[in-house]
Amino acid sequence: MKTISFILLSILLATVACSKKSSGGDTPSGPPTNLTLQAVVNPDSSGSVAFTATATNAVSYDYDFGNGIYQTVVNGAVTYKYPSAGTYSVNVVARSAGGQTISQSTQVTVAFKVALLWSDEFDTPGAPDASKWGYDIGTGSGGWGNNELEYYTSRPDNVIVSNGTLKIIAKKEAYSGSAYTSARMLTNGKFSFQYGKIEVRAKLPAGTGTWPGIWMLGSNFATAGWPACGEIDIMEQNGSTKNTIYGTMHYPTQKGQYGDGGTTTVATATSDFHRYATIWSATSIQMLVDDVVYYTLPNNSSIPFNQNFFIILNLAMGGNFGGTVDPAFTTDQMEIDYVRVYR
Repeated sequence: MKTISFILLSILLATVACSKKSSGGDTPSGPPTNLTLQAVVNPDSSGSVAFTATATNAVSYDYDFGNGIYQTVVNGAVTYKYPSAGTYSVNVVARSAGGQTISQSTQVTVAFKVALLWSDEFDTPGAPDASKWGYDIGTGSGGWGNNELEYYTSRPDNVIVSNGTLKIIAKKEAYSGSAYTSARMLTNGKFSFQYGKIEVRAKLPAGTGTWPGIWMLGSNFATAGWPACGEIDIMEQNGSTKNTIYGTMHYPTQKGQYGDGGTTTVATATSDFHRYATIWSATSIQMLVDDVVYYTLPNNSSIPFNQNFFIILNLAMGGNFGGTVDPAFTTDQMEIDYVRVYR
């Protein structure tokens, strides 16, 4: 009798032990539930954000930081340092041992402490500062490669600082075989930089057929040629659609026929000043108008945006992008309040 009782007790204890093991253990079972996501932006303006995700039955968390960067963590906690300021949509996917998922999103806004590296405020009347700006003169090969119609000069008729702003002025006039004149300024050989933010406050021309540009070229342009040197078009305005702003990158492996970029609408582009900017880092190139990002290109070592670039300001007439010039056109201008480069 005692032997039978002992055997029954042993079976009972083994059953309870197995039951406890199957109901507990180290690996959660079932789909993930109750996912929460918290984001704490470091107040030191370093770009660091601490993320914490928790979910019942989750064994891993897949983060999408909203800028093309992804990371998987086991415990749900991770700190990521953004390379540039902006507002990012962050998504996390909690995953169970069986592969079932649940997701949660949030937005984070990252600001950076920046220092002014270089600027021209255009406060001194007369010719632009010769220590900062040079000029491309003439028509260039085939209208600077774009079938442009103007002759670029450095005359006060075409480029002048007055009343606190720079004016690049296009005119209809017969000059050295061209039907129009204008100006193309550049910092090549005087200033270039790698990474940072460039911002230009400008009011754009309204005349049909004008083609203003605020852009940059790789400093190795003379040896590498185009597009191997890379081109960053911070702002271009089409010859006829004056409220559409283009931000474009050109490089040898670009995905689009006419470069990789985006557009945004600025209803008062020709009547008011707006801030056209690029935030450029080793991981991305962002295009902004009035601090709003409208296009981002991921940057990496395979494309030529990891070297020094110089700045170009110009106002073209006609050409591949400017299109047909209004026959009634006489003169128009791009007016610039300042050019600032931050790091």
